[in-house]
Amino acid sequence: MRLSVPRALAPVCVGLALIASACTTGEVGSSPQTDEPRPNQGSEPFEPVLAPRVLEEMDLDTKIGQLLVLTAQGTTAAENAAQIEAYRPGGLIYFDANLTDAPQIAEMSAGLQGLAAGQGAGVPLFVGVDQEQGMVARLPVGTRFPDAMAVGATGDPAMAELLASTTAAELTALGINLDYAPVADVNTNPDNPVIGVRSFGSDPDLVAEMVVAEADAYAGAGVVPVVKHFPGHGDTDVDSHTGLPVIDLPRQTWEAEHLPPFRAAVAAGVDAVMTAHVLMPGLDGSRDPEPATLSPALIDGVLRDELGFDGVVTTDALNMEGVRQTHSDGEVAVRAVEAGVDQLLMPPDPAAAVAALRAAVDGGRLTEERIDASVLRVLTLKEKRGILTEAPPEPVDPDAAAAAVTDPAHAEAAQRVADASVTLVRNEDDLLPLAEGTRVSVRGEGADRIAVTLADAGLEVVDSGADVVVVGTDGARRSAAQRTPVEFALAQGTPVVVVAQGGPYDLEVFPEVDAYLAVYSSVDVSRTAAARVIAGEVEPSGKLPVDIPGAGVEAGTGLTF
Repeated sequence: MRLSVPRALAPVCVGLALIASACTTGEVGSSPQTDEPRPNQGSEPFEPVLAPRVLEEMDLDTKIGQLLVLTAQGTTAAENAAQIEAYRPGGLIYFDANLTDAPQIAEMSAGLQGLAAGQGAGVPLFVGVDQEQGMVARLPVGTRFPDAMAVGATGDPAMAELLASTTAAELTALGINLDYAPVADVNTNPDNPVIGVRSFGSDPDLVAEMVVAEADAYAGAGVVPVVKHFPGHGDTDVDSHTGLPVIDLPRQTWEAEHLPPFRAAVAAGVDAVMTAHVLMPGLDGSRDPEPATLSPALIDGVLRDELGFDGVVTTDALNMEGVRQTHSDGEVAVRAVEAGVDQLLMPPDPAAAVAALRAAVDGGRLTEERIDASVLRVLTLKEKRGILTEAPPEPVDPDAAAAAVTDPAHAEAAQRVADASVTLVRNEDDLLPLAEGTRVSVRGEGADRIAVTLADAGLEVVDSGADVVVVGTDGARRSAAQRTPVEFALAQGTPVVVVAQGGPYDLEVFPEVDAYLAVYSSVDVSRTAAARVIAGEVEPSGKLPVDIPGAGVEAGTGLTF
């Protein structure tokens, strides 16, 4: 049986329809209810028809190929022909270097699916990307939403749905059918170097509600969401790209603080879960515990048996140092599958991974039935989301893709989310909003964008002699250069407004600042939203989704005018 990629959704119409539905879904300010997750497209049992038939036709090498998600090469499908022919992978993942503009991305996606259709059983690819939005956004085109922490600050799951449905409309138009998002990590460590604003916040119930809302919206639009990074990467000060984080939490603490989003996602029927390269001895009680990605106790034990997850489990990228410190690349692949993983993301040496898996089956270490179980999950998910079909396909349309990623309604959606996220943490003597005609000097991170918006709102932007100084920051706790303009203005007796565009923790180093806004993101719409609040065009409505320990400010804080 030869199968092929299905027709892409009509991107512009879908985008508008999804935005309209997202705007009316969920109740603003509703309380998180992770025990009774909101309906999800994955909640109903799905009985595959094609997947078992396709599996029966596969030889072992073709089955092993479905376990691989390889890094896309170059900017054309032709540059990937050799690896698709050699490995017949289950998917490819795009990065910035693969992408230029909408027509190119659409043409490459269609070409990749055409190549996959000509190999083995002709199984279509997962074409994936890390498009979390905010700081992790690979696409050079399309709508840029704020980071997840900004969405958390809105307190409104409809905003998570709006982000995901809009993003999904653009991804489908580009031929991308899987997104490695949302992030379910609960950011309990202000010094976390790898999660931070990628997390919805430090309240596990809030994070759970946002994760389910976002994943549901992606799935409803035909894009596979991958919830990450199980069992939680939020309480670490080590980046697993460069080292192995050790999270030495008692199981009771982990269950209270980091498990709820994953439990809620599983209960809601989420499609896929990504593992984390973190060591958690409190959960893996073996003599020599492995990173979660390689831990049977965590994947088969906790995720599969205890939580009841039977969807696709994918590793985080296997070229990261967090999983390569004690085993060869081939051995890592085998141990991941032994632990309960279904897909191996970005194995640094695909040939070594395939050889090791084949040898493990031939030697009896892994059974072919174990491989079959993972392949069936992968094929079932492809069938469930309309990727694996018997109908003849029509490739994505490059012209429609270009229209989808420039849809004005999408830009309006991103600005709506940003406006709702702005959190006024301090406002001494009711400094904000500034009156029309106020002389303002704007410095620091995002100064150009903030200044233009303030000028458009009727304030006078000046280089000197300002009534108020506005300073943008992004990590000022560790940057003397970012602190300097704030300290200088305060020394001159000029009122200062700080706009924090990363984590909100910069307030810790500005104990005397007059006004402090957190927008949790450095994308243009967040900077525009901050300026609109400063000028009084938008009333602040965001609430801190994390504590600011060094400033004594608790999550939930948020002032209004």
